[in-house]
Amino acid sequence: MEENQSNMQLDVSIVIPVYNEEESLPELENEIAKAIGDIFSYEIIFVDDGSSDTSWAVIQALSKEKKHIYGVSFSHNYGKSMALQAGFERVSGRYVVTMDSDLQDDPNEIPEMIQLLKDGYDLVSGWKKERHDPISKTIPSKFFNFVTRKVAGIDLHDFNCGLKAYRAEVIENIYVYGELHRYIPMLAKKEGFTRITEKVVKHHPRKYGKTKFGLSRFMNGFLDLVTISFVQKYLQRPMHFFGTIGVLFILIGSGINLYIAYIKLVLGQGIGDRPLLFLGILLLVLGVQLFSTGLLGEMINKNNIETQKPRIREEV
Repeated sequence: MEENQSNMQLDVSIVIPVYNEEESLPELENEIAKAIGDIFSYEIIFVDDGSSDTSWAVIQALSKEKKHIYGVSFSHNYGKSMALQAGFERVSGRYVVTMDSDLQDDPNEIPEMIQLLKDGYDLVSGWKKERHDPISKTIPSKFFNFVTRKVAGIDLHDFNCGLKAYRAEVIENIYVYGELHRYIPMLAKKEGFTRITEKVVKHHPRKYGKTKFGLSRFMNGFLDLVTISFVQKYLQRPMHFFGTIGVLFILIGSGINLYIAYIKLVLGQGIGDRPLLFLGILLLVLGVQLFSTGLLGEMINKNNIETQKPRIREEV
């Protein structure tokens, strides 16, 4: 009987990035156990992102004490996205939940989020509608979420919320790095997982330690937003972007140069000191370079596409 249970797939894998949260971890593990221990079979994967306190020692102690707890320790701080990816690569549950380690996310939200996945959603994102954070964090976050919502075309109010739930198939088909943990719904949508919803969740005040938030995170986040938006739209069609701008520059530059030629050949006026001449030449050069870049991108992309296979949702 025990052997059969060990071979059965777990219900839920919980991935928790950790950075200097030594005081929170035992309490968080206890809260998770109380919230879902009698409902689901589960595992907890703590990923220590190069903590400088005793977080890793705490994780090791918890892992020795309880068989369903696992730990991964980075040699130094790689960031939340890489910590999540390391956890994703080790999950064994049919559903995957991510949450922060600072006790601000409430494990009691997990059963309802899992139920939404069972109802057919691919991804459920938490929405901290009532936040217990300083205004220096909440206002930039609202602006960030507004811009991301418009760019992504996904109607979520809180892309930054660490409490999310996924079907395992979703995390198997995405890869997170840099600051892309904020854009997992965008990555999922790109792979065809469009059944995305959100759930209002409780947000508790920070109990221990200090926030790791900094304005640099939003700058990095916006740069990643530009990157992922461009990649999603033009990765398979680089010529559509570079070629379009290149042709436009070539046409404008050619028009300017034809006008300059008319002034020189027909009107007999000097053109050597005209800024318009240099603008026309510059646009032609840039246009040819951009068009060539798009062409090279298409050639490189053709080789990559030949080795790629589409993800098939189902067959009949």
